[in-house]
Amino acid sequence: FEYYGIRDQLVDYGLSGNEERRMIAQMAKEDHCDFIAEQIEKHRPQGKLKALAFCRNVTHARMMCEALGERYKTAYLTGRNDIGERVRAYNDLQNDAHALEILFTVDIAWKRIKNIIKDTTVEKVIVLSVKNKMPKYMQVAYNVTKENKIEKPIYNDSIINWKTFIKNGEDYNKNTYIARTGEDEAVVLYSGGTSGTPKGIRLSNYNFNAEAMSAFQAANCLKPGDKVLAIMPIFHGFGLGVCVHTILSNGGQSVLLPQFSAKEFHKLIKKYKPNFIIGVPTLYEALLNNRKIKNMNLSFVKCAISGGDSLSINLKNKIDIFFREHGAKIQIREGYGLTEGLAAVCLTPKDFYREGSIGVPLPDTYFKIVKPGTTKECKPNEVGEITIYGPTVMMGYLNNEKETKETLIKHKDGLVWLHTGDLGYMDEDGFVYYKQRQKRMIISSGYNVYPQHIENIIDSHPSVLVSCVVGVKHSYKQEVAKAFVVLKDGIEATEEIRCEIMEFCKKNLAKYELPYEIEFRNELPKTLVGKVAYTVLQKEEAEKQEKEENKDK
Repeated sequence: FEYYGIRDQLVDYGLSGNEERRMIAQMAKEDHCDFIAEQIEKHRPQGKLKALAFCRNVTHARMMCEALGERYKTAYLTGRNDIGERVRAYNDLQNDAHALEILFTVDIAWKRIKNIIKDTTVEKVIVLSVKNKMPKYMQVAYNVTKENKIEKPIYNDSIINWKTFIKNGEDYNKNTYIARTGEDEAVVLYSGGTSGTPKGIRLSNYNFNAEAMSAFQAANCLKPGDKVLAIMPIFHGFGLGVCVHTILSNGGQSVLLPQFSAKEFHKLIKKYKPNFIIGVPTLYEALLNNRKIKNMNLSFVKCAISGGDSLSINLKNKIDIFFREHGAKIQIREGYGLTEGLAAVCLTPKDFYREGSIGVPLPDTYFKIVKPGTTKECKPNEVGEITIYGPTVMMGYLNNEKETKETLIKHKDGLVWLHTGDLGYMDEDGFVYYKQRQKRMIISSGYNVYPQHIENIIDSHPSVLVSCVVGVKHSYKQEVAKAFVVLKDGIEATEEIRCEIMEFCKKNLAKYELPYEIEFRNELPKTLVGKVAYTVLQKEEAEKQEKEENKDK
């Protein structure tokens, strides 16, 4: 896959072929991908063909992916906030075939990287400044507000400045092209880590191109030139596979954001007038709560997709009403996916919705619900583990054969199915319903309790903005549900409100599903991609209980 772009802008255009390459060369002559590849060739250790690029913005991402995609076999993408952890994790997983010798990064991340680089196989670090692509007036402001706060590296033969790196390759004239096939590994992305340690997920060119074709058909509304507000980061499968590759491959424009601020959301909408909005549920909560969008006409929005986390029925209804009131004749469409399946494998149809459903499988993708821990297929409407077969299913986990064998399993039909670890069911018409992560299920007095169901009920209370339910240990019942609740602006967290929410639960939940405790929070912890990090809450509760037990001793 290839990425092309125009310098100093946050809009990328999907182009390909020799004519477009000449156009790119004219627009960004000093930054042409050949120079990057030439410099990698010059600086890389003999016989090594691997590099890792951390990209700050779209221009850098385009140059890195273009150069690495042609000259090397794999580009590894991640975000600046977790650079240190990702480099270390990648280094721990590496073998001779995936050894990492060259690292591209931005100067604002150097402080994180310098402390761990000695423990990795990295031999060369290329450092870029985030101000390189800024207009002059922004560079001045950046120098005043940020420049002095950044710890700068000391440059030498191993740590090389970006401008020096580019300049040294200007006279290089050797061929930098390498033949690629659909089966070749394209990218290693890391799982979100909401339910455990992040794993390196190997994805092929075929995976990406299949995603681009099937997601385009499923969306059924994308036209060349359409703008997509893509807030999901490109180190995330949904961000890279859907918001970038699918959009650019089909002639759209992907508006990528280095950083997202909910308070500035209205400015993005007003400036870019996106035809598509793609993000996690917390993005749409920000949309509802931004008062500066209240009187804005959103008739230019023709598709809104929520993915990456569960969208409650109550929140969906609120968003649908919001769009209609603001001139957009659409419904928000929930999608389902995971990085192991390149993010999107299921989507709500354009003009149809079945309450609680995450839609139907994308073209050429098949779903099978099996009894957990087996390959035996469930009956319609019976809850089991979601398994997937299709062209976007990963090649496997990076240097983790055990996990790969436990996740990619051959069934009696002769096909290799991806076991997602997610619970759900399928109705007679093929609509899929997501329950939750299998590991997240609470077992209380022998009953299976689904946190997402409790969250849906609590979120529908008029005073509640969002909630998260986790299981906590109980001496008698084994586990009980505890709800963490964020109230809407202007509503005070009182005992009266707590009792009101509990009574509301009693009317809408079975007795064994009732939350044992409700705790109010100003906000809930989030992962890097905006999901509610329920594992953080679980850990807090476990530590709290451990302290109490030690106190009793």
